[in-house]
Amino acid sequence: MFSILILVAGLALLIFAGDLLVRGAVAFAEKIGISPLIIGLTIVAFGTSAPELFVSLKAAMNGIYGIAIGNVVGSNITNVLLVLGIPALIMPVACREKGLGFSLVMMSAMTIVLMIMMAMGRLGHIDGLILLAMLGVFLAWQFKRAHSDMNNHEMVEDYHSELQKLPVENSRIAAYTLSGLIGLPIGASLTVHGAVDIAQWMGVSDTVIGLTIVAIGTSLPELVTTFMAAWRRSGAVAIGNVVGSNIFNVGAILGITSLVHPLRVPVRIVYLDMWILALSTILLLALAFISRPIGKLGGMALVAAYCLYFAVILY
Repeated sequence: MFSILILVAGLALLIFAGDLLVRGAVAFAEKIGISPLIIGLTIVAFGTSAPELFVSLKAAMNGIYGIAIGNVVGSNITNVLLVLGIPALIMPVACREKGLGFSLVMMSAMTIVLMIMMAMGRLGHIDGLILLAMLGVFLAWQFKRAHSDMNNHEMVEDYHSELQKLPVENSRIAAYTLSGLIGLPIGASLTVHGAVDIAQWMGVSDTVIGLTIVAIGTSLPELVTTFMAAWRRSGAVAIGNVVGSNIFNVGAILGITSLVHPLRVPVRIVYLDMWILALSTILLLALAFISRPIGKLGGMALVAAYCLYFAVILY
């Protein structure tokens, strides 16, 4: 029971600290005159992936590679099946927006490259550099698009309305940012320790815990963002959030983690979970290709597929 409380406290702190970091960083960026769209493509996108980054780094440093890699693989699967499925139960989620094509190509390419790397059994420094380089290409394209295409008024207005709620005093900006930077590693430490204790208590591997409980917990920021986008009838933001998050998870989280500390890939991920990741990526491509909104029936199918996956890997 105590381990569960530690895990819940760690996940809650990760979400809270991540939010503080994003709010402080966005307020600072706005104060010095950075475009809200650029802020969204960089600081906010990285901020929502901060929980995964700190968890994977902490796990890698402790030699718990199942959580370090399983966290990212599980989060990307969760993003497609659960983060898109749950909002679709509320209202149809559109799977087509201008500029999504290149992002889907990059997400697919990075997934394929990651699968090849994982099949080798190890993610080393060179692998980390390659993943970060691919992320750099994606960000460069996004910056170019941000300057040439300002048609996404919804995103710009959303960030402007959000920025109005952010602290503007320098002291509060510093307090938010520092609190986030301090809280994230503490939350990551609690999460990893709690997850490992639960894995030992349940008699399952840390890889399974990383693919399920930790992955769901660190995906909560994306789930909340997509849920609110669906609630506000902004399906484009919802699908964009999932695609962008999956790209950042592979490029930034595994890229930085393997660059700092080489990772040994658990065998079960190579033989099972990375193929589930491939199938979920293909599913997302298919949904975007047919260009039909995901309705309640589709949402139920996605959630059911995740529940089946969850049950299979636990039992």
